[in-house]
Amino acid sequence: MKVLFVGLGNLGSQVKDLFLLRNAERHTFMVAGKRPTYLRERIGLTAYSAMQLDLSPDVQVTSLDVLNVDQTAQTLSVLKPDILFCALTLQPWLTMRKLPPPVFEALYQATTGPWLPLTLTPVYQLMQAIKQSGTDARVINGSFPDTINAVLGKVGLAPTIGIGNLANAVPALRQSIALDLGLSAEQVELLVYGHHGLLHKILHDGDAGEIPFHLTVYVNGEDRSHLIERKTVFARLPTTIQHEHTQILTAGSAVSVIEAMTRSTSSLVHAPGPDGLVGAYPVRIERDGPLEVVLPEGLTLAEAIGINEDGQRFDGIEKIEDDGTVWFMEKNMAILKDILGYDCRRMPLSEVEGRARELQTKYRALASKYR
Repeated sequence: MKVLFVGLGNLGSQVKDLFLLRNAERHTFMVAGKRPTYLRERIGLTAYSAMQLDLSPDVQVTSLDVLNVDQTAQTLSVLKPDILFCALTLQPWLTMRKLPPPVFEALYQATTGPWLPLTLTPVYQLMQAIKQSGTDARVINGSFPDTINAVLGKVGLAPTIGIGNLANAVPALRQSIALDLGLSAEQVELLVYGHHGLLHKILHDGDAGEIPFHLTVYVNGEDRSHLIERKTVFARLPTTIQHEHTQILTAGSAVSVIEAMTRSTSSLVHAPGPDGLVGAYPVRIERDGPLEVVLPEGLTLAEAIGINEDGQRFDGIEKIEDDGTVWFMEKNMAILKDILGYDCRRMPLSEVEGRARELQTKYRALASKYR
């Protein structure tokens, strides 16, 4: 299969490395971006690592600027990828860690939602190019997929699925639950439903607070959810997952999704944004078949979607209208208004690029004060 990686920043590079080194002889690999010299240097490091493992992957480097829709569409029509993984943003959310701690903590309370234009812009442009190109590649989005996939799904441009976020907590949750029950993690399986903000709340505070979620626990295939003390289970996670080191977990989540799309048998993974749904779900993936959200007894798909629609409010997203217009929570946006002078309660898709430029400009003005 032809697997294309677009966006080789911190996350994209780790996903590419992990997937390539596990599958070096099975696929054709392509990387694309607007800095081909950097891409070749970065691919060179991966190739040398592969050589140490007696592997010889086939990797093609292509120049591509996702903000140029026509050029991107033309390039994709030539490359014809089967799977496309993207990890795109104009500015990573946690760039603000470079600010003084009091300023960072204040901005962190706004959560990720108000910063949406910075990630939505490049993914929106890429999905327009994919549609224009006519390629039928399955698209895996690594950029805020809980919300971006849902927004773009309203206008027929949803990536196939996302990665990371709540899925990052599943291994640690399994281990924590196994510890409570005196079992091995291999004996414990989970079905978890919740929005991106749930992960940050658990990792930051050790509890879910008021954020809604659903958790079903199976031990050796039997439902044992009633045996779980959720408060204790969640309280362990900040000691096992420190947020600044979770990119390798996100990369592992991404590779589990990519590999599921290449296997001849179906696989169950946790992932956000399947087929344009808001939030994260357990999803069964087949190489050539449709995605299937897996539900436990007693939970309907409508109820699972409702959990995630309620959960997105804790990420600063009030609602997503049928045309893709995003309404932001007033209390979250008030933080950016107070600190950055940026205010946007309602954002139609037609305004996303302008909002991204405005937000980036005002953040840079703030950051310059602390250099």
